[in-house]
Amino acid sequence: MTDRGKLSGKVAIVTAGGQGIGEAIAKTFAREGAKVAVVDINAEDAGRVTNEIVAIGGQAFALTVDVTRSDKVDAMVSDVVARCGSIDVLVNGAGGWQHILPITEIEDEEWERLITLNLTSAFYCTRAVARTMIENRRGRIVSITSNAGIAPSPQVQSSMPYAAAKAGLIGMTKQLARDLGPHGITVNCVAPGTTATQRVRKARTRESLDRIASTNPLRHLVEPQDAAEATLFLASDEARYITGVTLKVNAGKLIS
Repeated sequence: MTDRGKLSGKVAIVTAGGQGIGEAIAKTFAREGAKVAVVDINAEDAGRVTNEIVAIGGQAFALTVDVTRSDKVDAMVSDVVARCGSIDVLVNGAGGWQHILPITEIEDEEWERLITLNLTSAFYCTRAVARTMIENRRGRIVSITSNAGIAPSPQVQSSMPYAAAKAGLIGMTKQLARDLGPHGITVNCVAPGTTATQRVRKARTRESLDRIASTNPLRHLVEPQDAAEATLFLASDEARYITGVTLKVNAGKLIS
C-alpha cells in the first residue's frame, strides 16, 4: 500500500465489495491509498476482504448492508461520513441474475427483484452520496454495468430483466453526468464482458468459457482485475474531465 497512490487520502464506498469484481475493486482502491468501505450483504465476505486489505497495510472497514433498501443505504452513507468525514468515490457494484427465462415465464417478482438489485440499488446509493459530494463540490461515481446492457450477444445468453436494468444504469449515468457535473462530480460506467469470477467459473463449464473467449478478438475472458483497473482510472484524477461514458472492458467483444 502507498501514500502516493492514485487515490491517496480518498474515501471510497464499494458495494458488492465482498466478492468478484467488487472485491478486486476494493483491493485495488486500497492498494492506491484509499480508505475503503467494503459494503456487502454477506458479512463473512465483507469481513474477509477487509481483513485481507488490512493485513497488507491497507485501510478498510466492512459494512453489512442490503443496498436494495433505501433506509439501509442512507444509514450506511451516514455511517461512512461519521467515520471518515467525507465520501470521494462511490462504486455501484451490486447486481447479478440467477435464471434465464423467456418473457412469457418471467413473474412480476423476478422482474422487480432484478430491476431493484441492478438498477434501483445504484439509484439509492448515488442519491445518498450525492448529497455529501454536492456539498463538497467533488466526487467520482462509477457504476458497474454489463455488455448485456449495451447489446445482446448471440454467443452468451443473459437474463432479459438484467439486461434491461443494466441498460437503465447506462441511461441513468448519462443523465447524472449532466446533472452533477456543475458540482464537480463525474459519473461513469464500466461495462465488463463475461468475467472469470468465482461465480462465473462455477456456473459455466470449461468448454463454455473457452467458447466465449474464442469469440473475442483478443481471445481471452476478462479477469476481475481488468475491470478493477478500469474503475480505478475513472475514479482517479487522471479521468477528471471524463464523464458520462461507458468504458467497455470486454476483450473487444463489442466494438462500436
